[in-house]
Amino acid sequence: MSGFTIAVPIPPSIALYSGDAATWDAAVDGFAGATAAHLYAWKPLIEDVYQQECPYIAARRAGRITAVLPLVDVRSVLFGRSLVSMPYLNSGGPIGDNTDIRALSEYAVELARSLRIGELEFRALRSLPIGLRSHSEKVGTVLDLPASIEELWKALGSKLRSQIRRPQKEGVEMRFGPDQVAPFFRVFSRNMRDLGSPTHAARFFSAIAEKFGDRAWFGCAWLRNQPIAAGCGLQFGDEVEMTWASTIREFNSIAPNMLLYWTFMERAIQQGLRRFNFGRSTPGSGPHRFKLQWGGRDVPLHWYRWPDKAGGAPRQDSGPMAIATRVWQKLPVPLATAIGARLRGGISA
Repeated sequence: MSGFTIAVPIPPSIALYSGDAATWDAAVDGFAGATAAHLYAWKPLIEDVYQQECPYIAARRAGRITAVLPLVDVRSVLFGRSLVSMPYLNSGGPIGDNTDIRALSEYAVELARSLRIGELEFRALRSLPIGLRSHSEKVGTVLDLPASIEELWKALGSKLRSQIRRPQKEGVEMRFGPDQVAPFFRVFSRNMRDLGSPTHAARFFSAIAEKFGDRAWFGCAWLRNQPIAAGCGLQFGDEVEMTWASTIREFNSIAPNMLLYWTFMERAIQQGLRRFNFGRSTPGSGPHRFKLQWGGRDVPLHWYRWPDKAGGAPRQDSGPMAIATRVWQKLPVPLATAIGARLRGGISA
C-alpha cells in the first residue's frame, strides 16, 4: 500500500504503528476486551486481498504500548468511504488503558472528519470509555463450555442429540484442516448467492488460513464426495468464535449444520477452551433462535458510530436492497462469486 497520511495534529503519545507484528500482538494479548479482530495479521491480509488501507494506531507511554486501535479505510463505489474497526468481523475498537482508549477514539473522529470520511465505526464486545453512544442492533451469543464433551452432550437434551445424530446416520462426516479451505469456500459462496449477498473472495479465506495458522479452524461436513456444510472459526485465548458458517439448502432436511456446530464445540472442549462464540445475529431471528437452543447466553455488542446515528447497513428485505437481493439470487454461482469478490472488500458488514 502507498501508506496512510495523517492529516490532523497527533497527540504526542499517539502515532501510526510502524513496529512489527509480534510487538503489536504481545500488547493486544495483555489488554482487556482483546479478540482475534485486534491481531496484526489482518492489516497485511486486508491490504493485500482488498487493497484497503489500514491505519493501525498505537498509544505509548514510557516506551510501552498502552492502547491500540486497528482501523481499515473501507472504500466502496456503492457505499462511499468509512473508517471501521474492524470490518467483516464482529469486534474491534480501541483497547488498552482507558485514558488512551479515549484519546485514540477522539483522534479517530478528528481523522475521519479531516478526511471527509462519511462514517467511523468501532465494534466492541464491551462498553468503551469514549464520547460516542453505543448502538446494539445485533446481539452476540456465547456458550460457556463444560470441562468434558460428555457433560455438554447431556446438557443438550434429547431433541438436539437426535438432530446431531441424524446427519451421522445419513453418512455425513466432519473434516478439519487447511485442506478444507477450498471446500469451505464452495459451500460458503453458494450459500451467499442463495442469500442474495456478495461473497468474500476465495483469497480472503486462504489468506486467513495462512496468516492465522492454528487459530483458524476450517471444518466441513461431507456427504460422500460433496461438502454440504462448512464453518470457519477463529480462536483467541480460551474462546473460539464461529465467524462464518454456511450450509447448502438442499441438504437442510438432514441437518448437517447441527453436526457442524457440535463438532466445533467438541473440538473446543478437547483443546481446553472455555467458551464457544456463535457470532452476531438479529434478536428474535431464526439464526438467533438456533444459537440459543444450544444453551447459549446473549451478550450485548457495543458498536459506536460517528456521526451518532441509529441503524447500520441498508436492510435487505425492503426497498432497493430487496430488489438487488432477488436479482443476485438468480445469478449463476460462478458469476455471483466473481462479482461478489470484487465488491465485498468495500462492504464492512
